[in-house]
Amino acid sequence: MTVQPHRTSRRQALTWGATCALAPSLITMSNALHAMTSNTDLPAELRSALPAARLVGTAVLRFFGLRVYEARLWAAPGFLPEDYARYPFALELVYDRKLEGAAIAERSIAEMRRVGSFTEEQTRQWLTLMKQAFPDVVSQDRLLGLNDGQGQVRFFHNGRQTAQLRDADYARLFFGIWLAPQTSAPAMRTSLLGLG
Repeated sequence: MTVQPHRTSRRQALTWGATCALAPSLITMSNALHAMTSNTDLPAELRSALPAARLVGTAVLRFFGLRVYEARLWAAPGFLPEDYARYPFALELVYDRKLEGAAIAERSIAEMRRVGSFTEEQTRQWLTLMKQAFPDVVSQDRLLGLNDGQGQVRFFHNGRQTAQLRDADYARLFFGIWLAPQTSAPAMRTSLLGLG
């Protein structure tokens, strides 16, 4: 499904598109589920941190028909979607276009508010963290968030760690952008979790 903004200029539309870099509200699914993914297909940062992980599902975010990124969910056997934050997993985004890291961080905060409420102090702390975690990206750059299931989250850009924190509320809300029932894109959630 592609949603067109109402009466906006091309420049406004492109700016808006950049800010929805992490928002899964404009998606088309890629039903290429890879249950038999081999360990050699794992992102390098998962080979030691989550070696038993397998690709659960994938989905593609599109804006005006153009690919923005492909999302991939990696988890070990036994992962339960209804309690995602309590299990180790990784969410990987492979970008198809140039986007500003600050816009990714700000859009993430907006999408996290759909999943649950949090304070202004948390907003400031998390926005600062995400501006560090998410650099500007170009085509084929990878951002990967790794959740240990106990509240620790680490972020990687093209295999290099950019930030980490231990905060179970943040882990639940951030990854809930894609995995929580309250997501703005339930079809993307279904595809990522391999439920459809």
